[in-house]
Amino acid sequence: MYNAFFDYLKKYSATPLSGEDKAMIRRNFTPFKLKRKEYFLQAGDICMDYGFVVNGAMRMYSVDDKGQEHIIRLGLEDWWMGDRESFFNRIPSRYNIDALEPCELLVLKREGDAELMEKVPAYTEMKLKLDQAAEIAHNRRLTSALSDTAGKRYADLIERYPAFAERFPQHIIASYLGVNKDTLSRVKRKLKLK
Repeated sequence: MYNAFFDYLKKYSATPLSGEDKAMIRRNFTPFKLKRKEYFLQAGDICMDYGFVVNGAMRMYSVDDKGQEHIIRLGLEDWWMGDRESFFNRIPSRYNIDALEPCELLVLKREGDAELMEKVPAYTEMKLKLDQAAEIAHNRRLTSALSDTAGKRYADLIERYPAFAERFPQHIIASYLGVNKDTLSRVKRKLKLK
């Protein structure tokens, strides 16, 4: 399980991990399993752990006053799941995070994150690169939601994350894109005709 994370760090950092670095990572990350439909976080709770997905599929979502789910984030292997605002500010989360498939994660507490940032250069380098990538992805998604058609949003999503179409049900993809599943069905039919 830890080897998956060590391999992940190599993708984001040119700094090699020492034996001491690996030992510190093992001390700070705890293996954690979720069954399908089991919560990692529920709205109203404080996010005490941040999870690195080793295996499985997850979603982060809010529920409006009408009971409608709004998917904020989807996660597969080598993705991170947690509510950053709640995790770092110790405030109740607005989001639910649950498993859509059985999941294996490595979870980290805030204090562990701080220790790794201070003492493991490869971890720090990875976090900086992920923060940059997350900002770019957030801005793209927001701009797309404001100005692109449903068809363009779907095509872009599948181009960037082809595994999403294979791993997530259509109603989950539709919610993530901000459309209903009938609209997504029409979009997919149009794309097949092209």
